[in-house]
Amino acid sequence: MRIESDLKLGFDDVMFRPKRSTLQSRSQVSLPREFRFLHTGHLWKGIPIIAANMDTVGTFEMANVLSENQMFTAVHKHYTPGEWSSFLSKAPDSVYNSLAISTGISSQDEEKMDRILQSHPQIQFICIDVANGYSEHFVHFVQRIRTKYPSKVLIAGNVVTGEMVEELLLAGADIIKVGIGPGSVCTTRVKTGVGYPQLSAIIECADAAHGLKGHIIADGGCRTPGDVAKAFGAGADFVMLGGMLAGHTESGGTVVEENGKQYRLFYGMSSQTAMEKHAGGVAEYRASEGKTVKVLHKGSVQNTITDILGGIRSTCTYVGASELRELSKRTTFIRVSEQENRIFGPQD
Repeated sequence: MRIESDLKLGFDDVMFRPKRSTLQSRSQVSLPREFRFLHTGHLWKGIPIIAANMDTVGTFEMANVLSENQMFTAVHKHYTPGEWSSFLSKAPDSVYNSLAISTGISSQDEEKMDRILQSHPQIQFICIDVANGYSEHFVHFVQRIRTKYPSKVLIAGNVVTGEMVEELLLAGADIIKVGIGPGSVCTTRVKTGVGYPQLSAIIECADAAHGLKGHIIADGGCRTPGDVAKAFGAGADFVMLGGMLAGHTESGGTVVEENGKQYRLFYGMSSQTAMEKHAGGVAEYRASEGKTVKVLHKGSVQNTITDILGGIRSTCTYVGASELRELSKRTTFIRVSEQENRIFGPQD
């Protein structure tokens, strides 16, 4: 047993330190970025915010709206090949650069992914998603998918430490998802005691990835536009959102009405709700590591997108970054005292 005693921080533990700026307006801030990926050389341009691959967020309807805003969707893995064909037959060609097909690492998941990609080879991104990216089997799966699909951009995760980011990049992944337990409907930290404060995880993993010319996604823990900006400031290339995009018309999720108000269910993909829906229940050898919440219906996701992007632009003006890619270079974080946290309240 050993204890790491150096300080680890979450989003609530810091704020941006403002700096002098020549920007006169938020409208002068450019948010689109351009990335060329490690193993394929594929060039991607857009605003690097991703809808999470949850069936109450990463829907086809969400992909349509986010694509129009130059943003990205990791489509959840529970759509059938027929549903994919129906969606893509009506979608513009531009959507292919704005979405990923998601898969687990079971043989059934891989077989379904293969069928969809055979029918729609234009899909460029594959998101290989597990809760625990530290298993040897997961690394071998990434290696096999890289061999099978040498021209596809591979997203793999989740992990929270630099050495595992490096291992997955060397195994064939282009982009690594970073985050264990920070999500608003994830209970992994409570059920297992495993986790890593998200801001520190992003800083460590971004440093490891960028040293190998790879990229990372900050996955989980963002509850406000300020948190999204902090993730970018810490070095994240992409930020993945779940709860912030839940509860909208495009989000999916069962609709519930109470006291004349409409809610949508939002739940973690390791929750009892998700496992009963997609796997027939919680297997006797495991525990649920997610919860189900009711989110007040928010209307169109476009309103939330506008709010998030406006917040990021405002952050950029406070630190003097005319482009999103400059934000991490212009970032100085200030530690927030415990008293300050008690007054304003952590988002957790």
